[in-house]
Amino acid sequence: MNDLLAMLSAAGPLAGGWGIHGLWMRRCVSAARRDPLSGLWTRAPFERRAARLLARNPHTAVVLVDLDGFKALNDTFGHAAGDAAIRFVGGSFVGALAGQHGAVAARLGGDEFAAVVPLADPVSLPWLLSGLHGEIAAPFRHGGRDLVLGASIGAALSSDLFPDVRRAGPESLSVLLRLADEAMYAAKRTGGGWNYPGATEQRCTTAAGRRAGRPGTHIAHRGEAA
Repeated sequence: MNDLLAMLSAAGPLAGGWGIHGLWMRRCVSAARRDPLSGLWTRAPFERRAARLLARNPHTAVVLVDLDGFKALNDTFGHAAGDAAIRFVGGSFVGALAGQHGAVAARLGGDEFAAVVPLADPVSLPWLLSGLHGEIAAPFRHGGRDLVLGASIGAALSSDLFPDVRRAGPESLSVLLRLADEAMYAAKRTGGGWNYPGATEQRCTTAAGRRAGRPGTHIAHRGEAA
């Protein structure tokens, strides 16, 4: 009995150490899935969650955001201001999507962001986009001054292309991201803001996830946005 008690006593700290190590490892893995500046998901975990949302919800918005004036802000006020801008945009997504249960948002890289938002009613999409744009375009404080960024936002709605969610296969996220990319680029060409064409058919004219005109594409025609 004394030997057993001695073994348990010796194993206690070891088990506790492994428990702490396991918790530390889980936190490290979780942190690796988050962008360190914005606090949003990185691309891979975002895409996994987005695909699940599209498979479960009949009206799901796929939103792409590209910041306007980010390079100029970086060049004028320094990289610390650029980092502050990315953090601010991350908070803007959190604020704009606070009432959207199940929504996921990500920083895809650089000044590109995305969100996938399940909607109870698709008519709420314009309000969602307007609110998100307003959050991002609001002034933020850095270095004793107010700084402002613009944003170009494009969106596509799953029910426009897949009225029956059960028929939306694993490729649906890729299709909707490309459509949102086209809508975002159309907004950028007209000076920013948000754009949801309200497509009723697949009008994607891009290849390999790139909009027409980007390197790697060879389809010249682009559908007109509404």
